[in-house]
Amino acid sequence: MNTTTSPVETDAGAYTETLLRLPESAPPARRLVEFALDSWGLPGLTEDATLIVSELVANAVRHARADWIRVTVSRVGDRRVRLAVVDKSRVLPQLRTPGLEDVRGRGLHLIDELSDRWGTDPLPWGKRVWAELRTDGEQ
Repeated sequence: MNTTTSPVETDAGAYTETLLRLPESAPPARRLVEFALDSWGLPGLTEDATLIVSELVANAVRHARADWIRVTVSRVGDRRVRLAVVDKSRVLPQLRTPGLEDVRGRGLHLIDELSDRWGTDPLPWGKRVWAELRTDGEQ
């Protein structure tokens, strides 16, 4: 995939990158998360955070309509981060129970299990789906 975007630090506590709405955008989204967590000294969140952002990107790729998505990693507290993907679809994700033989429909369950909390912010032109992670000891 050929992209001309690069991570941009939006302030002292957030990094964002606009990516094409393609499956190939998951690796650069994971790299953005890894970079942010490393720069903040939170390597213990990397495994779960990269899996969560992969699922958020996959959902946007599958369900959104525009050519791009925006991935953001931001600090919410000293030991807490928020991962978010913005897309131009107004359809909100729904946690559903997949059948035993369904190959799709498990991503939000995974996000629900790995994150401290997750949700969706409706936007005038789409939505932001986010998940928060925290290190042990953060309340």
